[in-house]
Amino acid sequence: MCASLFFVAWAAAGQAQPYPSKPVRVLAPFPAGSGVDIVARMIGAPLSQAVGQTVVVDNRPGANGTIACELAAKSAPDGYTLLLGNASTLAMAPGLYPRIAYDPVKSFAPITLIAHSANVLVVHPSVPASSVPALIALAKGRPGQLNYGSAGSGNSTHLAAELFRLMAGVNIVHVPYKGTPPMLTELLAGQIQLSFTSLVSALPHIRQSRLRALGVTSLARAASLPELPTISESGLKGYEVTVWQGLVAPSGTRSAIVAELNRQVTVILRSPDLRERFATQGLDPAPGTPEQFAAYLATEVVKWTKVIKQAGIVPD
Repeated sequence: MCASLFFVAWAAAGQAQPYPSKPVRVLAPFPAGSGVDIVARMIGAPLSQAVGQTVVVDNRPGANGTIACELAAKSAPDGYTLLLGNASTLAMAPGLYPRIAYDPVKSFAPITLIAHSANVLVVHPSVPASSVPALIALAKGRPGQLNYGSAGSGNSTHLAAELFRLMAGVNIVHVPYKGTPPMLTELLAGQIQLSFTSLVSALPHIRQSRLRALGVTSLARAASLPELPTISESGLKGYEVTVWQGLVAPSGTRSAIVAELNRQVTVILRSPDLRERFATQGLDPAPGTPEQFAAYLATEVVKWTKVIKQAGIVPD
């Protein structure tokens, strides 16, 4: 829909100018080149064409993504500042940082879930386990001797391992890193034994037999590794960690803006070109209604707050 027709309803609400009449900013909580940044730019370009205004991706990294979320929560609810949040910033951070200046449920108006993907449980080839049950048996026989790496404390790669630890009843030791690349370097060198890392990052090493994949964290098998079972079907029934991104606006944003942005982004997510580009990143488009995203977000916050409390995780 062209910009002249975009949000005609706003004129009836007493607005002198149609929305959008200036550039729209999408806050990305992590640096350029990160997964969230890549998704924001994939969505931003076609959205700019759809609404007839520039859509600017504004990277505001820091504090495990919470800086961008706080900025978005405090922004004017006029549709000109949006946030591409993810599981770490919107579902996990509240349990990890109880004093953050935003509430993921109350501070934002959900627009749509954008995409989801799975992490994968990988071990160094020297680890004598070729399945999830075998790894659990090994860990129980060697309590405190297996180290797992994460991309950082409170990250989805950390909490995926903690959920596994709780459900399997094993004692494995957390070794946090400042991002995925240094963690993978140590894992490939055998300095740590396992990790629950992103499928996209691990896939080349899995295919070259430099890492052994034992299972994916989603409930459904990954299209890029259909022969690899899920952790849930491998004995830990109900185990699920979904890495997701979602678009939100500050709370109080007009429902007409939210509805139209939802419609425009849904069209983009269903386009063959976008779906193909997402597939190269191991992502599955996940469009839905604002109400569906709001309900999903609420359940994710409860789930991860419980895991963080049970595991006794505290921020570094």
